[in-house]
Amino acid sequence: MDIGGRKPGGRPTREQAAAIDARILDGARAVFCRKGVANSGLEEIAAELGVSKHTLYRRYPNKAALLEAVVGRDVVRFREALLSAAAGEGRALDALRRAAFHYVEIGSSRDYAAFYLSVSAEAAVSPVLRERLASWSRDALEPLVGLVSTAQAAGELRPGDPASVCGILIDLLEGVNNRLRLGEDAAADAPSLLRLFEERWTVFTTAFGNG
Repeated sequence: MDIGGRKPGGRPTREQAAAIDARILDGARAVFCRKGVANSGLEEIAAELGVSKHTLYRRYPNKAALLEAVVGRDVVRFREALLSAAAGEGRALDALRRAAFHYVEIGSSRDYAAFYLSVSAEAAVSPVLRERLASWSRDALEPLVGLVSTAQAAGELRPGDPASVCGILIDLLEGVNNRLRLGEDAAADAPSLLRLFEERWTVFTTAFGNG
């Protein structure tokens, strides 16, 4: 059974079409996360969502187009989340710290990790997907690069290429994510997200802080 109501004449309203699109992207993301991108097909996604293949193929002619839409929506949400976290009083470096902390809050989620590790695994053997993944990453990290640049302009970080400095920060933050993803949630001595973040933030500011 197809999803979404329809207005007289058989075509969905704009609101209904948007709701269908959102559900398709949510469902596709869930399937990609559970089975991996390489092992997921459009027919399977359509069947799981209860939509007709026609509904899915009309919007996304192939899996690459569907993946592009799923990740594109994630990138927009990710950028907005970082900018929202950065907003507030204080120095430019404080704004960067808030955004960096939210980066690890998002990235340490096992659901988030499962999806993007699946994408990365397929990108390792697909030059086309590898190029797209690099582009998505640049777009997603643009707010952090901008915050680094602002902190440098304020004299709170040492001069240098903002993208390169941001890349080193991301390497440190991914260390937090990896520790948390692989850790045992119930372990009494499991380090907290905040502690792991603070340790790496100290390394970053020691290396790049400007007094």
